[in-house]
Amino acid sequence: MPPPQFASASYESFQPDPNFPSQIAARDTAKEFAGGGGGGLFRRSAQRPGLYLDGGFGVGKTHLLAATWHRASGRKYFGTFIEYTALVGALGYAAAAKALAGASFIAIDEFELDDPGDTMMMTRLLGDLMEKGTKVMATSNTPPNALGEGRFAAADFLREIHALSDRFVTLRIDGVDYRHRENEGRADVATEAEINLLPTTDRVSDDLFSDVVRHLATLHPSKYVPLISGVSLVIWRDVIPFTDQNDALRFVALVDRLYDSDVPIRATGVAVDEVFPNEMISGGFSKKYLRAQSRLVALTHRQILA
Repeated sequence: MPPPQFASASYESFQPDPNFPSQIAARDTAKEFAGGGGGGLFRRSAQRPGLYLDGGFGVGKTHLLAATWHRASGRKYFGTFIEYTALVGALGYAAAAKALAGASFIAIDEFELDDPGDTMMMTRLLGDLMEKGTKVMATSNTPPNALGEGRFAAADFLREIHALSDRFVTLRIDGVDYRHRENEGRADVATEAEINLLPTTDRVSDDLFSDVVRHLATLHPSKYVPLISGVSLVIWRDVIPFTDQNDALRFVALVDRLYDSDVPIRATGVAVDEVFPNEMISGGFSKKYLRAQSRLVALTHRQILA
C-alpha cells in the first residue's frame, strides 16, 4: 500500500505548480491511464499498459502514483523498486511471480537502474505480468545535473527495459522540490539545549548518530520498517559525515522508511543533509543520496505531534 502520508492522495488533492505545465499534463495522463478520463492530451496512454513518470525530486510523482493506485480497482500492489526486488529475493522468482500474478495494477516507486541484475529481473517480472493484463506505473528520479537537461533517466529507463519499452508511455515532470519551498532547502540543526526540551516517551528514539549507523549494519534493510514502527520522533546526536559508502546506503534506506512514515527528525552536529561527501554524491548512487537529502530536509522541518 502507499506510505501513510499518501494514504488519501488523489488527483483532486494534487497541487500542480502553474509555472510547470508538465505537472498538469502528468496528472491528466495518470488520470486517463487509470480509466478516469483526463485532458485527452496523451490518449496514447490508454492503449499502453505501462506509464513511467520521470522527474526531479519533490515534483509530485509519488503523489500521482498513489492517486492512481487508489483509483485502480481489483487486486493491486504499491511498493518501491527495492521492495519488489526484496520480495523476489525472499520468495524466489517463481513464487514471487505467482504471488503477483492476476493483479490488476502494480505501482513501482523509485525505479532504480544502477543494478543490471535487478533491472533485468524486474524487466522479466513486469513482462510476465503485463503479458497477462496487469497495468504497471513506475516513477524514477532524475538528478538535477543529468545529461540532456534532465532527460537522461527516461532514456536510460527505455534502454534498460528495451523488451518492454513499447509498452510504456514515458512522461517528464518538471518543477522545483516542493519540500524546499518553505525552508530554503536546508536541514535544521538543533542545539543540545533544544534537544533536551523535546518530549521523552517510549515513542521517541534518542541515540548517538554513530550508534545508529553501527546498528543498521547488523540488520537487513527489510527490517527497517519494524525498526521504526510506532516511533513518533527521531533524535540523532552528534551527526558526522559518512566515510563508508555501505553505511551511507543503509542510512538512505532508513531515511526512505522514515519519510514513508512521516517521522520528524531533530539532530545535532553536522546538518543531516550534509552527511554525504561530494565524492559519493557525484558517484553511481547520486540519485539515492540526492533523494535522501531532499527527504532529510523535509523531516527536520516536520512538526512534532504531541
